[in-house]
Amino acid sequence: MTPLVPIRLGMVGGGAGAMIGNVHRIAARLDGQFDLVAGALSSDPDRAAASAAAAGIRRSYGDYAQMARDEAARPDGIQAVSICTPNHLHFPVARAFLAQGIHVICDKPMTATLDEARQLAEAARASSALFILTHNYSAYPQIRQARAMIARGDLGRLRLVQVEYAQDWLTEASDSKQAEWRGDPARAGAGGAIGDIGTHAFQLARFVTDELPERLAADLTSFVPGRRLDDNAHILLRYSSGAKGMLWASQVAPGTENGLRLRVYGDNAGLEWQHDTPETLKYTPFGQPAQILRRAGPGSVVGGSRVPPGHPEGYLEGFANLYAEAADAIRGGTHPDTLPGIRDGLEGLAFIDACIRSNDADAAWVRVMP
Repeated sequence: MTPLVPIRLGMVGGGAGAMIGNVHRIAARLDGQFDLVAGALSSDPDRAAASAAAAGIRRSYGDYAQMARDEAARPDGIQAVSICTPNHLHFPVARAFLAQGIHVICDKPMTATLDEARQLAEAARASSALFILTHNYSAYPQIRQARAMIARGDLGRLRLVQVEYAQDWLTEASDSKQAEWRGDPARAGAGGAIGDIGTHAFQLARFVTDELPERLAADLTSFVPGRRLDDNAHILLRYSSGAKGMLWASQVAPGTENGLRLRVYGDNAGLEWQHDTPETLKYTPFGQPAQILRRAGPGSVVGGSRVPPGHPEGYLEGFANLYAEAADAIRGGTHPDTLPGIRDGLEGLAFIDACIRSNDADAAWVRVMP
């Protein structure tokens, strides 16, 4: 058997103090399919070098554009790059690496604005490289199971889609590094909670049901005085199939750590999944006892598992599943429909744009236009 040669990976952003950068590094290494060899972990060259040394990265840059040019010119240069910066840098960084033919693995949302998302979609189409978006929850085995069951028709005709993502970490004003940039429209984009976690909830419902809302009505609120972006959102959804939905995203729900929950109901049955019990999927056929479906082990039909049932898997493994699928896609030159990418990014920014337009019109119904 030919030994697996790891894909040479770079990283932009994700330096010291950035939680998501460490998550990406762990996920990329979990299956041994990537070798992180270069990075521009900070725009400050000294901080970038210190962060690179701490992460065991051999080549450090203080400028992502130089990194893209130099790595593309090296015979041993990176083949893919992870983007772990604040949202406003996703577009220019991704565009720079795509232009050099380097595959991009980008944290969500794809860009800060819908216009940027459309421009990046054009750049991706013009590039030989793949663009992958890390909506990690869509890679959980029981989410893949739910998607397969709905596609098979186990629920019947879909009627109701209920998704929520609630946290409490912004219940009070905060000057932490993570809160500071997420509250700045210039760096986070126009969406607060809807951009940070609402896009996760939106993509999760879209991924599982394979339905995109046609229209929505959004009520966005900033409960904490002085906060410039929303910290709570209540959103009604209408689908072309006739199904109706609701999405709640909040970062001011005291006592809720990471409350991601999805419920989908058809005319025959329902499904329920919660992030705090990710290995369990509840299936409720009408007029019959509820069924609790547990995660299967490695080799199951839906895949995504590394260890036998009873050995918990979750957040880091979800990211690692995306990295493993990204490695397969890079090696094969194809982009499977289970791996989030440009379409998901465009739809996520269209969701944010529609929410803002609706809220500005006193929660009027507006079209979602990717």
